[in-house]
Amino acid sequence: MRDALTAGTISISGHGGDEIEAYLAHPFGPGPFGSVVVIHHMPGYDEPTKEIARKFAAHGYAALMPNLYDREAPGASPDDAAATARARGGVPDERLIGDVGGAAAYLRAMDGSNGKVGVIGYCSGGRQSFLAACSLQLDAAVDCYGAFIVNVPPEGMPLKITPIVGLAKDLSCPLLGLFGADDQYPAPAETAELARELTALGKTHEFHTYDGAGHAFFAVNRPSYRADAANDGWAKIWDFYGRFLVG
Repeated sequence: MRDALTAGTISISGHGGDEIEAYLAHPFGPGPFGSVVVIHHMPGYDEPTKEIARKFAAHGYAALMPNLYDREAPGASPDDAAATARARGGVPDERLIGDVGGAAAYLRAMDGSNGKVGVIGYCSGGRQSFLAACSLQLDAAVDCYGAFIVNVPPEGMPLKITPIVGLAKDLSCPLLGLFGADDQYPAPAETAELARELTALGKTHEFHTYDGAGHAFFAVNRPSYRADAANDGWAKIWDFYGRFLVG
């Protein structure tokens, strides 16, 4: 029963010691197993992203997804909570680092953990995955189409964030980037610039850009879903985490 798992809602200690909701999925058995902090996309702490956490557990990883919007709208629907967070400019970077750090500490302390923790994020979570990997000691990071690492948000977009490419020198672990050639945020020129910076700094990374795919090509419940790109992307994630989180 290699895919047997358990999953449910818990509370963890996040930034500043705040107790926040989180979704934990982990495999049955004694381990040892690697772990992944899942950073949800801007549409929120929703069922499709919880399914991603369960997918990791079915493949032998403990996965923990903190609810980044729990403070703004506790108990609200994912759509309402995301709208509230978006209206306030998104999740502050400092708070994101604290919440991911709390999730990573929880995973490392679990029975059966091998001590290795990775992070993965989608959309806004892709940028936040890079931010976390440059601000915390992690073992592997995956950025799925995270924008505004290099470029500023366009005028009129409510996000109150700034580029974080200057943090690349502090990247603590290997980075996998998965992007769509038809995406605008991030556009291929932005991800290419980030790759050049990481290469210049000698940081271990591998980026893949999929023709015919735009933003959110992993999202099976949205018109943007591209099966070929998503399936290949998952294969690359399993290979990447297998190299850096297993053992």
